[in-house]
Amino acid sequence: MEAVVCKFGGSSVADAECIRNILSVVQLDPRRRFVVVSAPGKRSKADKKITDLLYLCHELAGQELDIDGPFHLIRDRYLEIARDLEVGLDVEKLLGALDKEIRAGASPDFVASRGEYLCARIVADFLQGTFVEAADHITIDGRGLVMEGSYKKLAAALSGEGTYVIPGFYGASLEGEVRTFSRGGSDITGAITARAVSAVVYENWTDVSGFLMSDPNIVVNPKPMRTVTYREIRELAYMGANVFHEDAIFPVSRERIPINIRNIHYPKDPGTVIVDQRDTKDRVVVGIAGKTGFSIIFVEKLLMNRQLGFGRRLFSILETHGISFEHAPSGIDTMSIVVADSQLEGKKERVLEDIKRQLEPDRVDISSGFALIATVGEGMAYRPGIAARLFAALANAGINIRVIDQGSSEINIIVGVETADFENAVRAIYQAFC
Repeated sequence: MEAVVCKFGGSSVADAECIRNILSVVQLDPRRRFVVVSAPGKRSKADKKITDLLYLCHELAGQELDIDGPFHLIRDRYLEIARDLEVGLDVEKLLGALDKEIRAGASPDFVASRGEYLCARIVADFLQGTFVEAADHITIDGRGLVMEGSYKKLAAALSGEGTYVIPGFYGASLEGEVRTFSRGGSDITGAITARAVSAVVYENWTDVSGFLMSDPNIVVNPKPMRTVTYREIRELAYMGANVFHEDAIFPVSRERIPINIRNIHYPKDPGTVIVDQRDTKDRVVVGIAGKTGFSIIFVEKLLMNRQLGFGRRLFSILETHGISFEHAPSGIDTMSIVVADSQLEGKKERVLEDIKRQLEPDRVDISSGFALIATVGEGMAYRPGIAARLFAALANAGINIRVIDQGSSEINIIVGVETADFENAVRAIYQAFC
C-alpha cells in the first residue's frame, strides 16, 4: 500500500481536542499510517510552549534551583491531555521519571526531547498505534547531519501493519546519547520518516493553510502559494520567510517526495505543495521575502581587478575575525560585501584596521541600516522583463536600491535597500507581480 507520512506541529497537539483532530485526519485516508508529532505548543498567546518549559527546568536544575514551578506546568498539561483523551498510559509514572532525570543532571538535549517523547507516547496510545523511539533508529553525526544508515533502521521498525507514531525533533549521537535537531526539527523527523518508508507524499499539518506569497504583517491579504519547488522554498526560508525548516528539504528532495503543508483545522484546504519541478506558465514569481539587520563593507581600490588574490585576501580577513558574508556584488575597482550586523558586533574597528593595513585600499568604510529582499521564482530564468518590472516598481515607490545581486541561475533577484524603506519595498514588489 502507498504510504503517507503525517507530521503534526505543536499547534496540532496543543490539547486533547487538537489530538482528536489528528484521529479524524488519519481516518480520512488509510495510507496515513505514519504519524510524527511535536511537543504541545501554545493554546493561547499567554500560554507557554512545553519545550521552553523543559529548557527552563534544565537551566534551573543546572544552577541547583527549584524546578517545581515550571515542571508543575508541564505535569498538569500532559495529565490534562491524557485524562481528556482517556488513554490507558501511565503518564504520571513517565513524568515522575522525567522529574528525577532532570534533577540528576540530564543533558539539555535529553530534557528538551521529552516534550516530543511524552506527546508521542500519548498519541500512540490514543490512536492505538505503535510507538517508535526515534533515538533507537535515527543517528545524528557530529555535524548535526542524519547518518545514511538511519533510513534503513527506521524503515525496518516501520515495516509492519497498523499505525506508527514517532516523536519528532531528536535522534541519538554515535555514542547513543539523545541529540536534538534545531528548533522546529520535527519537520526533519517527518522528512526522514517519509524517505524511510518511500512515502508518496509528506503531509506537514499545522495551523495555516499553506504558505503565503509574502509576510501578512507587511502585505495585506497576500495570495497563497499553491505549488512551489524545493529550491524556491529554500531561497525563501533563507531570506527569512517563516515557511518550512530548511534542513527538512534534503531527505525528501533526494527522492522527489512532495511535501504538502496542510491546515489541521481545515483539512479540505489543499494547502501548499512543495515539489521538484512546477509549471511556471501561470506564475513566474512565487514569493517575496526579506529581512533587516545588514551592513555593507565597501572597499575601493584603483585597478583592483589586476591585483591577483585581492578578493581572497579580503575574505581571509573576514574569516580571521569569524565573519561570514551574505553577498558580494563587485565592480572593476570596488567590492561591496553584505554582512549581517550580528556578525560585525564588536569587530568593526578591527576589521577596518586589518583591511587598511593588509590591502591598502583607496577607500574603505562600513555602512549599517540595510535590508535585503529576495524575489523568488524558477520561471524567472526564461521570462524577459522580470528585473525591469521589479526595478520599475521600486522606482515608482520612490525607493533607492543600494545593492543588486542576481545569480546566473536567476531563481531570485536580491535587492538591498535602507531599513526605513524595507516594508514599502516589499509591498511595491508584491504589487508588481501579484
